[in-house]
Amino acid sequence: MKRYILAITAASGPILGIRLAEELLRSSEVHLIISSGAFRIIRDETGFDWSGDTEVKLRKHFATNRLFFRDNHDMSAPPASGSFKTDGMIIAPCSMKTLSGVACGYANNLIERAADVTIKEGRPLILSPRETPFSSIHLENMLKLSRIGVRIVPPIPAFYHKPSTISDLTDFMVGKILDSMGIDHNLFRRWGS
Repeated sequence: MKRYILAITAASGPILGIRLAEELLRSSEVHLIISSGAFRIIRDETGFDWSGDTEVKLRKHFATNRLFFRDNHDMSAPPASGSFKTDGMIIAPCSMKTLSGVACGYANNLIERAADVTIKEGRPLILSPRETPFSSIHLENMLKLSRIGVRIVPPIPAFYHKPSTISDLTDFMVGKILDSMGIDHNLFRRWGS
């Protein structure tokens, strides 16, 4: 069974991370890290209140025992070590603060440390930055990461598949992230099909 680290940071669009978790959990073990600021955004944008007893709430929500919640302040959690084998890491949505921390190797919390470990171990890392417009600082940080092999996959929708709901748009963006990680899915109709 494959194992992924998934992080949701304090940026608009946590539904991307939630939808990714649903897809990854179909066939993989997921170690989910949620930044402290993301809990409020998740509650505001989705109605899910996962604060307090988070792992129990998450396992109930996703109806699986393959999901492991890791506190973002727990620097001794397994994802903080290169000896913890994974098939990659996805940060979606990725705040500019987190992107900057990853680009600078700051590793001030578990999300940044797990990303740092993913980079140093040569494993796939995908960041889905949620900000617009991008400043020159944002773009320079993304370029720096892209040059070392990090995939930058902003959640930009397409319309050729004729989306009619927000779920259709979300599935397209999540599908593009999964494509970048090499994970098969059927979330949207592909061009020419």
